Amino acid sequence: MPINSGVNGVQPAEIFAEKKTYNNLQRLIRARKEMTMRKRKIKDRIYWLGAVDWDRRLFDSLIPLPDGTSYNAYLVEGSEKTALLDTVDPPKADELMAQLDEVSKIDFLVSHHAEQDHSGTIPRVLERFPEAKVVATPKAKGMLIDLLKIPENAFITVEDGEELCLGDKTLKFIYTPWVHWPETMVTYLEEDRILFSCDFYGSHIATSDLFVTDQGRVYEAAKRYFAEIMMPFRNVIEKNIDKLKGYDIQMIAPSHGQLYAQPAWIMEAYQDWVMGAPHNLVVLPFVSMHGSTREMVDHLASALVENGVVVELFSLPVTDIGKLAMSLVDAATVVVGTPTVLTGPHPLAAYATFLANALRPKVKFLSIIGSYGWGGKTVETLAGMIPNLKVEVLEPVLCKGAPSAPDLEVLDRLAGTIAQKHKENGFR
Repeated sequence: MPINSGVNGVQPAEIFAEKKTYNNLQRLIRARKEMTMRKRKIKDRIYWLGAVDWDRRLFDSLIPLPDGTSYNAYLVEGSEKTALLDTVDPPKADELMAQLDEVSKIDFLVSHHAEQDHSGTIPRVLERFPEAKVVATPKAKGMLIDLLKIPENAFITVEDGEELCLGDKTLKFIYTPWVHWPETMVTYLEEDRILFSCDFYGSHIATSDLFVTDQGRVYEAAKRYFAEIMMPFRNVIEKNIDKLKGYDIQMIAPSHGQLYAQPAWIMEAYQDWVMGAPHNLVVLPFVSMHGSTREMVDHLASALVENGVVVELFSLPVTDIGKLAMSLVDAATVVVGTPTVLTGPHPLAAYATFLANALRPKVKFLSIIGSYGWGGKTVETLAGMIPNLKVEVLEPVLCKGAPSAPDLEVLDRLAGTIAQKHKENGFR
């Protein structure tokens, strides 16, 4: 065999090139790991730990993550004791554990929330630091035992308002139930005036910036996060917002997304999302199979605009459900557009209605438009799917086949009615 014949027809130069490419790729992977695994200083003896998940695109097999996310944990070193606040989602556990190689001891592991993206790595941390005690609410203790099989003797439970002294740093625990599970709490670091807020004020966003640098981008991500996760619990969250008003909060460190060095704007945004009046906005999710419902949707949208009402359309077969949820935060009216399928609404229209009912937005009015071939119970089906919504149902507009001129006139009247309702309620 000639010396330059290679192996199985592959030349030595090709093998060398592939090996060089492989080695370069491994160096890049190591460099990226080294970058993401370093703890980052927030203030004196206060550090960010955790992981940035650049690649994740779905949360809970349900929520779209167009910008990825992060799992934020925090290390607070007092003059006498050290506390780790939360952990990370188990697939990112190695990154947290590598960061903890630089930590000599952990006395307390604060669990704000039992959901696994925050608590899932607690068992591994306890293996590394077996003397550490898990600090949680009584409800969280039970849930963590159920979910992660953490032994009962590993816990210290705290009451609402209880403090934990680390020496020259003091952690104060504040119950915030239903933000967004029943067991949740936040921690206020008194000396540094930092609120470790867990899911409260969070945003699903992957970035190398530790603090907010692009307020517009973070506002949208935080609003999406609120719409998908927090909005169903608006009434309880209002009480929790009021509860935090007595604290001098100079920084917010959430468990997802960037930290707020100037937190006033996100706190004001939550105030509006939770307690503000709906806007002069109609959200119109729709499906059209053969064009008839789409013609009705377009006509109604045009008539609403002529009446001075803002409209957002969502074609359900292609829409980002997170965008639809965001629009519901401000909507005064929802109009569902659907053809009739097997005597009922199109399944995607039913899903959008189910979603609106589950998210419990501030919407005040609802209607249904669409086309049918021979009959059905679309209105009755959809109306029965919204028991959580305290809405006035406006007269639906259903037409047989393609819309005729009289059908379009009825849509014009519906647009006028919606505009008048918004005006009477002062929606702007």
